[in-house]
Amino acid sequence: MYKAPVEEIAFTLKRVAGMERAMEEGILGDLSADVVDAILSEAGRFASEEVEPLAGNGDRQGARLVDGKVVLPDGWEKLYRDWTAGGWNGLTAPEEFGGQGLPHMLNIATLEMWNSASMAFGLAPTLTMGASEALRAHGSEDLKKTYLAKLVSGEWSGTMNLTEPHAGSDVGALRSRAERRDDGTYRIFGQKIFITWGDHEAAENIIHLVLARLPGAPVGTRGISLFLVPKFLVNEDGSLGARNDLFVHSLEHKLGIHGSPTCTLIFGDGKYGAEKGAVGWLVGEENKGLACMFTMMNNARLAVGIQGVAIAEAATQKAIAYAKERTQGRAPGTTASGMSPIIEHPDVARMLLTMKALTQGSRAICYACAEAIDMSHRDPQRAGFWQERAALLTPIAKSFSTDAGVDVASLGIQVHGGMGFIEETGAARLLRDARIAPIYEGTNGIQAIDLVTRKLTIANGDHVRGFIAELRGIADAVAKSNIVGFGETAPRLLAAIADLEKTSEWLLSKQAEGAVTEALAGATPYQRLFGVVLTGSYLAKGGLADAEDGEGAKRVALCRFAAENLLAETAALSDRVVAGAGSLEAARIALA
Repeated sequence: MYKAPVEEIAFTLKRVAGMERAMEEGILGDLSADVVDAILSEAGRFASEEVEPLAGNGDRQGARLVDGKVVLPDGWEKLYRDWTAGGWNGLTAPEEFGGQGLPHMLNIATLEMWNSASMAFGLAPTLTMGASEALRAHGSEDLKKTYLAKLVSGEWSGTMNLTEPHAGSDVGALRSRAERRDDGTYRIFGQKIFITWGDHEAAENIIHLVLARLPGAPVGTRGISLFLVPKFLVNEDGSLGARNDLFVHSLEHKLGIHGSPTCTLIFGDGKYGAEKGAVGWLVGEENKGLACMFTMMNNARLAVGIQGVAIAEAATQKAIAYAKERTQGRAPGTTASGMSPIIEHPDVARMLLTMKALTQGSRAICYACAEAIDMSHRDPQRAGFWQERAALLTPIAKSFSTDAGVDVASLGIQVHGGMGFIEETGAARLLRDARIAPIYEGTNGIQAIDLVTRKLTIANGDHVRGFIAELRGIADAVAKSNIVGFGETAPRLLAAIADLEKTSEWLLSKQAEGAVTEALAGATPYQRLFGVVLTGSYLAKGGLADAEDGEGAKRVALCRFAAENLLAETAALSDRVVAGAGSLEAARIALA
């Protein structure tokens, strides 16, 4: 059974991601460590005691379409309403709309807990929070007044409607259309697929943010507009009115996240209302909808990254608990009679420590990204710096953490042996749930393209150079600490950072030469290289911050394991980036 790692989460927030420093400098207002601990503690309780017990049932039953209505797994409607009643949906929203105005770092930490307990359930607030953010940034005052408070409270939920059957990652190819009306509204027509939590009865209304194309709009992404399309129209007094002209055509039968209703939605078919066309309102400006939607997508990418962390944490807990109880053979050097717990076997210990290192490293990357987002809004003197840091970290947080979620969940099954392949243990569900995270909200390959072509080149590469210097400072501090437990951490970490620096400069030079294809051939291994270096660096930072007591000793030991067992991968990844492009192009003949 999952138990929220509240102390580890709090430590990573405060000592690794920088929340403690920000509180001391007054950047986070009157937020105190006691308040942070209280919020995390209650979130951990709710996740462990309320959400997790319904996760297995949610997976077995799944969401169902019955007589045109989406039916959630037993107990989930009440669970959602209890969750919103706790105020969790509005944690970071402004107080003027009923939110609590707390840092994004805290929200990301609680999102980790909801998704560890049940990723299928945790998806609902993720989309609603993103819709609130997009509306807050780009919506008219009338739209904010009508919709925002209910979205912030979670009484109404939100969705993001991009994908169409013929247009996945290529959003510019979408065909959904919008028609202007004289009263300032629009009529929306089209089909959208893969709409997460696209319909359900847990919330009173569902607010869809829909990308569509206006007549005469420019081709491609330059001609896309964003519209707010509610399931139920809203009367002037705020009460719910008639059903809008949209409906659920079907639910997808998925590998995992079964409790999350993934819908195909039809807009403007005439099923509801005398006039065909779903009534919508423009968000932002005409033909500039993709920029508005990216406000939602950027936040969602970090939220998906934390899903990878969440699954990794749940899988690691489950695997360690099983390895302590399961006996098999006799471990080398044991003096006890009978069979040994498998955790005493070196190969099992190696798998468990790899799981733990990837989990904690991914958590630190995501929390550091959340810190940068917070500081970009709360530290005006360095807002530009923090915006660049958030931009750089977002694709790494999304990709490395979701890849780690899949890898760790797979190792968790391996630790369980044959029992891991049996659904009864729950280890298989974690891998099934994890597998979507590297795909949605921009595939990890697209994240790699973004990292290399847009984020690496920020300030002509000077930001990434400064970041690498910061990481080298952590390694130097380890070398100067004289803490025996770090072992070879300092030289291994310095070598990995040198690999990152060399590879970054090579990619920058290739793009300066116009050799973009050659640079993109190494984008994915570069992205992993960056994530591995950050894992080693942040584990070292945590070890340095807490090296005095017993927990500190554990962190130092885990840091050493990662440095001496995982960081050697950076040399191979660097070689793959620098030397792999030619063989990739030449080998295309093998695909013919």
